Amino acid sequence: MHILVLTHYFTPENNAPAARLHGMAKHWVRRGHPVTVVTCVPNVPNGVPYPGYENRPFQEEWVDGIRVLRVWTWLAANRGRVRRGLNYLSYLLTASPAGALVRPRADVVLATTPQFFAGWAGVPVSRAQRAPFVLEVRDVWPDSIVAVGALPEGAVVRALGRLELALYRLADHIVTVGPGYRENLLRKGVPADKVDIVTNGVDVELFSPRPRDEALRASLGFRPDTFVVTFAGTIGMASGLDVVLRAARRLKAAGRDDVAFLLVGDGAVRAELEAAARAGGLDNVVFTGLVPRRELPAYLASSDACLVHFRKQELFTTILPSKFFEDAAMERPILLGFEGDARALLEEAGCGLAFEPGNDAALVAAIERLAAMSPEERRRLGENGRRYVLAHYDRRRLADDYLALLERVAGRAAAR
Repeated sequence: MHILVLTHYFTPENNAPAARLHGMAKHWVRRGHPVTVVTCVPNVPNGVPYPGYENRPFQEEWVDGIRVLRVWTWLAANRGRVRRGLNYLSYLLTASPAGALVRPRADVVLATTPQFFAGWAGVPVSRAQRAPFVLEVRDVWPDSIVAVGALPEGAVVRALGRLELALYRLADHIVTVGPGYRENLLRKGVPADKVDIVTNGVDVELFSPRPRDEALRASLGFRPDTFVVTFAGTIGMASGLDVVLRAARRLKAAGRDDVAFLLVGDGAVRAELEAAARAGGLDNVVFTGLVPRRELPAYLASSDACLVHFRKQELFTTILPSKFFEDAAMERPILLGFEGDARALLEEAGCGLAFEPGNDAALVAAIERLAAMSPEERRRLGENGRRYVLAHYDRRRLADDYLALLERVAGRAAAR
């Protein structure tokens, strides 16, 4: 079965959508199914092509047995409305004809959000390929962009809402990454038998426990006795990481120079947060910038706890963030600033402490409670987390589930 994937983000970008699809596609290829991915030149988050790449009209490469076709887009940094809007629309305009011309013909077309218009590219491509269209909803637009304040309620949001519903109608089948997203779609009138769930998961081979790297910790400015709390992921509007700066200020005021934050990654608000930390004299907050995905486990292993946090918004109570699974797989205790589904997951796994998102006092209290535990207690929390994700969120098993779903959709279309 030839699977044609349309995605705005793909490896070597290391955000959650890129990692998920790369892991899935790599597994499908190992199962004997050719996969073609139509994507952009890697450029996230700064809008600058990664070394070795150019923003050309068309280029082809092979990654882990996956055929990757990269199309030109209007490049933009991960900030601002107009330029990012042009970036999103340009992918629709260039990926659609490129996907339509892919040969051999696809048996199924999978288009994923974010972003919204990458999902829409699946409509013309599936028709040109005469193949069923599976839409993967990783981000509910326009709800999510309103939730983070990227767009105000108004005519533009209403128009996007109409496009959203039209896209759901045109898809032959829909996959969401969690039960909360599925419920969101059902409330909007999508038939229940049209929507399946394939959750986020983790590459348990890459994210595996290892000793902490003392040289890495020292290079980041941490003492051997520093209790390091690490956030690793996209430092964007939804992450709400201003709470880290407020918590760091509280810790300094309390004389807790034995606790520090490490923010690994990049995103729309990293530069702003870093400037605010410098201006506030918060030397207990360290920023690394973008780190290659293969190096990320070393940073997690060298941490004493991992922070998973999103802004306090009703929409985000339905998210099961991929960083949760990666942190847990590394046997690190988790400090979770989430409500809803992710908190229920943490409690079921027994792998960390939860606190109210956006509440810096609650974050500090959770850190102090975790730091006061014995090393054996923290180790037990970490071991609980890895045991849980191995049982429920191993990406290899999830990729098999996804493959069975795609085969079912393709089989129904062939029988018509």
